[in-house]
Amino acid sequence: LHNLFDELQIEKGEKIAIMGRNTSHWAIAYVAIVTYGGVVVPILPDFKEDEVLNILEHSESVLALMNDKLFAPLENTNIPHLKGIYSLVDFNVLQGENIPQYAEVEKMQPDDLVCNPLPGDVLGVLSYTSGTSGFSKGVMLTAHNLYSNVQFGLDTLTLKKGGEVLSFLPLAHAFGCAFEFLWPFCAGAPIHFVEKIPSPSLLVKAFKEIRPAIIFMVPLIIEKIYKKQLQPVLESPKMRILLRIPILKQFVYKKIRKKLTDTFGGNFYQMIIGGAALNPEVEAFLQKIGFPFTVGYGMTECAPLISYVDWKHFKKQSCGKVVHRMQMKIDSDYAENHVGEILVKGENVMLGYYKNEDATKEVLRKDGWLRTGDLGIIDKSGLLFIRGRSKNMILGASGQNIYPEEIEATVNNVPMIMESVVVDDDEHRIVALVYPDPDYCAEQGWDTAEKIAEQLEDERKNINAQLPAYKQIFKMVVVDTEFEKTPKRSIKRYLYNDYAK
Repeated sequence: LHNLFDELQIEKGEKIAIMGRNTSHWAIAYVAIVTYGGVVVPILPDFKEDEVLNILEHSESVLALMNDKLFAPLENTNIPHLKGIYSLVDFNVLQGENIPQYAEVEKMQPDDLVCNPLPGDVLGVLSYTSGTSGFSKGVMLTAHNLYSNVQFGLDTLTLKKGGEVLSFLPLAHAFGCAFEFLWPFCAGAPIHFVEKIPSPSLLVKAFKEIRPAIIFMVPLIIEKIYKKQLQPVLESPKMRILLRIPILKQFVYKKIRKKLTDTFGGNFYQMIIGGAALNPEVEAFLQKIGFPFTVGYGMTECAPLISYVDWKHFKKQSCGKVVHRMQMKIDSDYAENHVGEILVKGENVMLGYYKNEDATKEVLRKDGWLRTGDLGIIDKSGLLFIRGRSKNMILGASGQNIYPEEIEATVNNVPMIMESVVVDDDEHRIVALVYPDPDYCAEQGWDTAEKIAEQLEDERKNINAQLPAYKQIFKMVVVDTEFEKTPKRSIKRYLYNDYAK
């Protein structure tokens, strides 16, 4: 690939896009671009055609490597500064005139490969976030940003000798790239790539086959397993009786822990959950049974890690402590009690947003502190507790700060509700948009919209009994399809902000 880049007369610092699902060729292309001195532009395979074209144009990519199927919709498009598109499957030419075929390029021997160290402040990756704020921005990550995250993994994360890693989170996303690829690659650990869309059944099969030594997870998958497999068992009359007897309760919890651990291969030291907030009820149950998990916090703008703690020191509803080479503070007078915006500073923080000075100035202060847009507190021991996003915060009718994520956590515990988004109406009243679980409703015989609405009204009253007056839900509104999500499975909240207005 280095020789191919030379023949294409690609200069150091020019952008090369990669678009495909997780494969060894994706990883090889990434390493080839970085070691050549180019800038990687990873494109999430879930992006729509117009988004892909926008990223290729905005990033000024001179070359692209794509999965053949993902290339198909772009076959008849023309991007002036793009020299060509090569296949990630076999590296053959997919598009481009008078450009060399990969098979014709002189092959290198291992001794021919020279990889000069990159200056720490040189641009290494241009990562276009899917985000939940509307428009993708090109996050400029340096070689040092990448190094700092990988070095943290090498220094801190437990990976036993011979341990293997399963890569199923999108490699084009900072979390998956840093900790399911770059860190284990630098640690010399075998990596198994899941190329297909990772459905729960596919993942369970892969976990049992590979038996990874550490697992990186997004909340949605573990929450689905809890809701579909564990919750019905725990709520059965027989189990309720068993759980009232202390000796039997511990025995039951031990059996559940073993079954859940075996589901994920039974060979991992811990599961690190990130990318979105974990449902508090699920988290509390996992802690109750002694499941080895922890919750971290990060963002693409930090490549991605901000805070983490080993599962043995994890505290309920926290997101760990600030990682090495980083600082963190709360923008409030009393960080332990008063919720404020989380600010971070250090070697993980990006250069800024590519060709977007205004957006950069909004989040990067002159003194180097990055405004995360997330709200939280830090306790005396240094543990971070996130309360929500500042953009999502709802101002109550009497001026109270309402964090919709807290209400959604309660709503999502209802068996008949698969997912929800809490918004406000024109009179600042709380409205819960809900997508009912079709399987559960069918099992209960609720086969009409009227029956579902009737049940939801009962649930609304039950939920309100658990909430303070200013947080209570005025009404529930059923949506017909699942909420649209980003590739890391966060709901695109901005699409629903005005739904009740």
